[in-house]
Amino acid sequence: QACTYPCQCPSQPARCPAGTSHVLDACGCCKVCARQLGELCSLRKPCDHHKGLYCDFSKMHGGSGICLAHEGATCDLLGKIYHNGESFQPSCKLQCICMDGAIGCIPLCSDDLRLPSPECPNPRRVKLRNKCCEEWVCAEGSEDRLDTAMAVFREDPAHKPELNHVQENCLVQTTEWSACSKSCGMGISARVTNNNPQCRLEKETRLCMVRPCDLPVDKTKKGRKCVRTPKPRQSLHFEFSGCTSSRSYRPRFCGSCTDGRCCTPYVTSTVEVEFRCPEGDFFQRKMMFIKMCSCHYDCPRDNDIFLATYHRRMIGDHV
Repeated sequence: QACTYPCQCPSQPARCPAGTSHVLDACGCCKVCARQLGELCSLRKPCDHHKGLYCDFSKMHGGSGICLAHEGATCDLLGKIYHNGESFQPSCKLQCICMDGAIGCIPLCSDDLRLPSPECPNPRRVKLRNKCCEEWVCAEGSEDRLDTAMAVFREDPAHKPELNHVQENCLVQTTEWSACSKSCGMGISARVTNNNPQCRLEKETRLCMVRPCDLPVDKTKKGRKCVRTPKPRQSLHFEFSGCTSSRSYRPRFCGSCTDGRCCTPYVTSTVEVEFRCPEGDFFQRKMMFIKMCSCHYDCPRDNDIFLATYHRRMIGDHV
């Protein structure tokens, strides 16, 4: 299975199972589903290098090898041992991998949010027979719940909003962005809005970075106790899921305080950022850019999701 040129690739990209990387073959021609631990591999069928696997040709013949993992610690899950680089499914809802002693998992069931809408005033998730993942069903609700769902439309006693009149009757409502999920490094911020053609309340997310985890702390000026919004001296590229932003930025970050207060984003905007991956793929994600920070005593408690009193929100744009 040596490389042949010019490249001939399928017209439709391969659809890979959950947890399997979509990588470029060693010939530099086509995107293929990466081979997993213990599977046969070749130049056209590379191993999943994102999981630390490589193709060992020493134990096979005819141009084929077998995917092995680099030396690394094993993982113990409920008494069962998994080798470094090994993929496994502890339940029908999770696909996991052992990576040098650490276990990482991705959900196989979608975690989408559905809020009340006129055609589905009382949505709820139910477990269906012979299906692993719960699914949304539209149960009949009370009149009160229907009124709540209809509150996103303009009051017009003459008629209820028809499907073709949804957009013009829609009262756009958007919540403020939630606080960033991480105090340093790349995190996620979310809000709920019905600014869409269906006028349906939906959850949307954006990437956010309050400050880099390795941001050098500037000295506070005499008479001040906080450094609020330092800017990096040089432009930088954002990194997300192993991919890098196409262009560089000089974002504003929130600083720190010396009197026990927290410094968090207060006024922000949202910008579409393009990311490019080593395999040649690219994608766009909404990302928060800080305009102003504020210092306060309502600080989040690290690693304490049950006792946290941190309810501060960010005033964002409506892009």
